[in-house]
Amino acid sequence: MTPTLITLVTPLVADPAAFAPRLREATEGGVVAAVLLRLPAADERMLINHVKALSPVAQEAGCAVVLAVEGRGASGQDGADELDLARIATRGGADGVHARDLAEARRLRERLESERVVGVGALKTRHDAMTAGEIGVDYILFGEPRADGSLPALETTIERASWWAEIFETPCIAFASSLDDVEALARTGAEFIGLGEAAFEAPDGPAAALARVRAALDAADAERARLAEETRS
Repeated sequence: MTPTLITLVTPLVADPAAFAPRLREATEGGVVAAVLLRLPAADERMLINHVKALSPVAQEAGCAVVLAVEGRGASGQDGADELDLARIATRGGADGVHARDLAEARRLRERLESERVVGVGALKTRHDAMTAGEIGVDYILFGEPRADGSLPALETTIERASWWAEIFETPCIAFASSLDDVEALARTGAEFIGLGEAAFEAPDGPAAALARVRAALDAADAERARLAEETRS
C-alpha cells in the first residue's frame, strides 16, 4: 500500500516575490509531494515569468508544480482560449497544468502527450469524472472550492473520492478545507490529500500544520494496511 501524499494548493498568487517565502516555508519540510500553483489570468509573458519565479522554490524541495490559471471563462467563451497553457507551463518550467474543464483537459492531453502532468477538477458528476479518466488525465481533484468560493459538503467529497479510489487507477486528490477533515478523507483511499488555506493560515504556520497532517496520514495509512491485512487473513 503506497502512502497517501500531500498536494499543497496555493492561494491565488498575484505577487510571486511576496509569496515565495511562504511557499518555501510550506515546502521545505519535505512532506509536500506536489504544489498546485494558482495564478490569476494575465498575459502569457507575465505568467511565464511568475511560473519561473515560483516553480524552483517548490521543485528544490522535491515537489512537482502544476499550474492553474484562474479567472478565465469556460472553454470557447469570451476569448477564453487565448492563453496557451501548454506553452506557459513548458517555458515557465512547471511540471504540469490543471485544466479548468473537460474540454481544456482533452486539448492539453493531446498537446502535451506525456511530457507534462495534466489534471482537472470542478467535475459535477460521476460521468464527468469517468470522462476525465477516459481522456487520460494524470489526476482528478475532488472537493476544491467552487468559483464563487463555496465548498461542497465534506460528505460529498468523501463519497466521490471513495467511489473513485475503489474502482479507478487514475489518482485522485481529495481536498480538505479544514485540517480536521484530513483523517476522514484519508480513509477514502485517495492517493493525495489537498490542502490550501487550512495549511497556509494555520496559527503555527504551514510547515508545522503540514507536519501534523503528515503524521495523521501515516497513522491513517497504517490503519488501512492493518484492516486490509485482516480482510485477507
